[in-house]
Amino acid sequence: MLWIAWIGGALLALIASGASYQWLGTRRDARRYPPPGLLVDIGGGQRIHLYALGAGSPTVILESGVSATSLNWRGVQKTLAPLTRVVAYDRAGLGWSDSIDTPRTASQIAAELHAALKAAQFQPPYILVAHSFGGLVARRFAHLYTDELAGIVLVDPLAPQEWWPLSDTHRRNLRMGIRLSRRGASLARIGMVRATLSLVLSGSRRLPQVIGKATGGPGSGVINRIAGEVGKMPREVWPMVAAQWSDPKSFLGMAAHFESLPESAGETLRTPPLEAVPVIDLTAGKNPRPSDEQIRAIGSNVRHVVARDSGHWIHLDQPDLVTDAVRSLVEASRIASPEVQHK
Repeated sequence: MLWIAWIGGALLALIASGASYQWLGTRRDARRYPPPGLLVDIGGGQRIHLYALGAGSPTVILESGVSATSLNWRGVQKTLAPLTRVVAYDRAGLGWSDSIDTPRTASQIAAELHAALKAAQFQPPYILVAHSFGGLVARRFAHLYTDELAGIVLVDPLAPQEWWPLSDTHRRNLRMGIRLSRRGASLARIGMVRATLSLVLSGSRRLPQVIGKATGGPGSGVINRIAGEVGKMPREVWPMVAAQWSDPKSFLGMAAHFESLPESAGETLRTPPLEAVPVIDLTAGKNPRPSDEQIRAIGSNVRHVVARDSGHWIHLDQPDLVTDAVRSLVEASRIASPEVQHK
């Protein structure tokens, strides 16, 4: 049985080596990629990261998808910055923001965003630009702080009707997403995610695929999908994205969002349609068109636009559609209230 002891010792040594590699890499990342924006306290020592470019009013707020961060918006943010102030931020548990134990429901996240904007002294009116899951947050924010809003751009928003009540298929998908996220956190702690992403950034694909199949089971295709979407972002953010996903916090934050997704969808379905706030609803041409009932549930002043050449990530596939939508709402806000652009 000596060989069993030898294999066990080798595995322990490999895990210890991976943990040391992870510790050193985390320290290096902290030096290389400090928060580019503000870390503001929203109460109890909880800090949220906001990264602002440009100046003027209304202030455009960029809300990311379920596991994405402020980096996901860098290209759109740079394009819009000459027009007005544009703020990308990281939800609690993701990016440069602190971890948090409260449920990641849309209402909770909206309240935290509002507190962060106040702490940073970014004054309303706001235009929310929200991708995917962020659409639930934007709709809850609009309900809670209607008077502070000048408009919303929904970027292929998640349809709450699909996630409440849960079908058996969606329940299984959620369980798998939570399980894979927690597995990812475990692999990140021993440096496996860091090593895989380093290979991806160096141009390797075959070995990361082998590692993914060996460690991720049904999630082995995730590496290719993430690499494909990250490749559409400005090259300058690639190492920062890799650094964030090498941190177990990102996987735990994603799991927390998945755990609260049904409640977030239920909250949104119980939210009355917006009456006064203009909304531009961009949906991917490669996905089914939302029904008229779904559009009416958003509000009474909704303009629907199909991004015919886009998948789910419209702001990466056809960013001009997003920036044009934002410009139209900024101009409408300034026409309605000429004084706002001088604040």
